[in-house]
Amino acid sequence: MSENLFKPVKVGRMDLQHRVAMAPLTRMRAPNNTVADLHPLYYSQRSSRPGTLIITEATFISEAASGYPLAPGIWRQDQIDAWKKVFDAIHANKSYVYVQLWALGRAAFKSDLDARGLPYVSASDVPESTNNPDAPVPKPLTVDEIKEYINNYVQAAKNAIEAGADGVEIHSANGYLLDQFLHEDTNKRTDQYGGSIENRARFTLEVVDAVTEAIGADRVGIRLSPWNLINSVEHNSNIVAQFAYVIGELQKRAEAGKELAYIHLIEPRWTIQGNLNNVITADGSNDFVRAIWKGIFMRAGGYDRELAIKHTNEDDKVLIAMGRYFISTPDLVNRWEQNIELNPYNRATFYSSRNPGYTDYPFANEIEAKA
Repeated sequence: MSENLFKPVKVGRMDLQHRVAMAPLTRMRAPNNTVADLHPLYYSQRSSRPGTLIITEATFISEAASGYPLAPGIWRQDQIDAWKKVFDAIHANKSYVYVQLWALGRAAFKSDLDARGLPYVSASDVPESTNNPDAPVPKPLTVDEIKEYINNYVQAAKNAIEAGADGVEIHSANGYLLDQFLHEDTNKRTDQYGGSIENRARFTLEVVDAVTEAIGADRVGIRLSPWNLINSVEHNSNIVAQFAYVIGELQKRAEAGKELAYIHLIEPRWTIQGNLNNVITADGSNDFVRAIWKGIFMRAGGYDRELAIKHTNEDDKVLIAMGRYFISTPDLVNRWEQNIELNPYNRATFYSSRNPGYTDYPFANEIEAKA
């Protein structure tokens, strides 16, 4: 088959055998913030095509960065040991895995933090819901606390590598902590981490620099979402300038010999409710990215087979990250290659406990055998 989508590509230290990655997908099946007994099977199923890149569900860098009771972390030794079983299962398929590193900020459940005796924080004292007078007001992080978060990102990255991961993806998207610093509606600071475009980008770039110094730039990716409105982040007139600056700084680092494995952007057509259509909306476009960034560019949100083939044929350095349909179709890459219909997904089971909707979605050959 001639399409780039199914051809090998070098990404960081990885030799991927195609251009389809599994996007990070929070599933809320990790009691005590620890991946459980079904996780190795779940990830093994979706990495069954050799040479696939799996990006794990978002994973807390520290207890202070948490705030959801059923999402995993990687700050304790038992968590590291549990993740190792997952990574071993993926590597047994000759596939690859990056851990998405996560800090919630004001997107956390304050009740969960209160129960742990942990502060509810953000870039500034801007509540998540400005229309709700009872919404909790986060505490702005101090400069010393920001430095501690950076240290936590570094330690989490080291923990991921210790457990056997091939790399990490820094989650600087979707209205979580790093993204709260990037947007002017959530960042009202007047110190070196707020005010100007450069200052709002400082925290994210300091995390990137510290993590790349610790484990190597070619084992690091980053996820950004200029256009998303998740967790009450709003668009503003400077949005392209803000993210063009961040991406430009990453390109400068690449030209200085510290090129990230990839940058990962969510398309503006994607919404929290799902894919409305396969046309870029009038609200924005990620096309500005390619004029700045010369490395591997992962795109996610609303893709079908035809659009994935189109974008990877147009740009040899594009990867396509698939989310919801990778939940429902563990053999997604094989089905796309053979042009076989994907399994429908059941949104009601995305965040439920265990099965149904986790490891019980069929492969195409299982469906054929029952026919």
